[in-house]
Amino acid sequence: MDKSKTTDLTNKELSVLEEETRRAESIDRPPDADEGIPPSKIYPPLSFPVLALLAPASILGLLVRLGLVALMSYDGHSVFPLAYAQAVGCLVMGIGVRLKEPIGRTYGPLYTAITTGFCGSLTTFSSWQLDVFNAWINAGQFNRGGFRDFLDGVGISTITFSLSLASLAFGYNIASVANLRFPPTQFPSRPTRYTITGLAILAYAATLLTYFLLPSNVRHQATAALLFSFPGALTRYMLSVGLNRRVKALPLGTFTVNILGTALLAAFHVLQRKTSPVSPNACSILQGLIDGYCGCLTTVSTFAAEIADFDGRRAIRYAFLSWVLGQLMMVLIFGTSIWTGSASKQLTCSFQ
Repeated sequence: MDKSKTTDLTNKELSVLEEETRRAESIDRPPDADEGIPPSKIYPPLSFPVLALLAPASILGLLVRLGLVALMSYDGHSVFPLAYAQAVGCLVMGIGVRLKEPIGRTYGPLYTAITTGFCGSLTTFSSWQLDVFNAWINAGQFNRGGFRDFLDGVGISTITFSLSLASLAFGYNIASVANLRFPPTQFPSRPTRYTITGLAILAYAATLLTYFLLPSNVRHQATAALLFSFPGALTRYMLSVGLNRRVKALPLGTFTVNILGTALLAAFHVLQRKTSPVSPNACSILQGLIDGYCGCLTTVSTFAAEIADFDGRRAIRYAFLSWVLGQLMMVLIFGTSIWTGSASKQLTCSFQ
């Protein structure tokens, strides 16, 4: 092959790589001129209206996740409860990605609220990694052998991968085939936009009231998690905007939050399972950090959308590296604490 053809091939590969990277880094960002949005309707990724609207969206995403997991946790369930949250979040993500341009013409921050705020908080990478690790170590103490522990972990991993990608594609195709259109509405006036932003801030302020005013026995179930939902989603979004374009090989921002969130979740579980139990209030706060901060900091919906945007080899490398490092965090932090006797497989602290 002559040199000019080799150069053309290399340039073409670089062009494809840059296009994939651009699509992946724009998944959670407000629509811009590349999506055909008029300049007057474009919002910078870190503008205050975009950041503020993440608050109610992350709260709603968290509540739906906790609700789905609670609803589907019953004796004899045939599907692990977290699968429903991952599927619904990726389904909505697919619809949102397909409708990015019309949503952007209506109100740009709403797109980021749907994808980053709602879908990103409804789905969670860290809890998925915990489920896989608990399967390996048979945390439920089921009557089965080591080989079936292995099969259970493989099943949770592959089903979550497959279900997330299938739900994402299904949502995208629903919006395409059904010719779904975002309701055409006039661009909000300035007072309306200010009101939306103000209500978004008040929504997060309300989580403080729910934590301190509602009975303490519901803190570990929801109110502590609500307190940490917006900080988790905001951290994820900020790191995504700041880091996703740094490395072309993978979306560094999403990759970082998923691994960091998994490590934090493992550490919080160790603290809840110490041989010398922490206080009931600390136990509830830790559960809030697990469900709220780590659950909203990590995401499967954006992770799946990025994988879908990459070519085969790049997608496999990104997915495999994320899964392996997630499990490595679990082994190094949670596993070593259990095997050295400093923590138990079961909860040792009490919420009351």
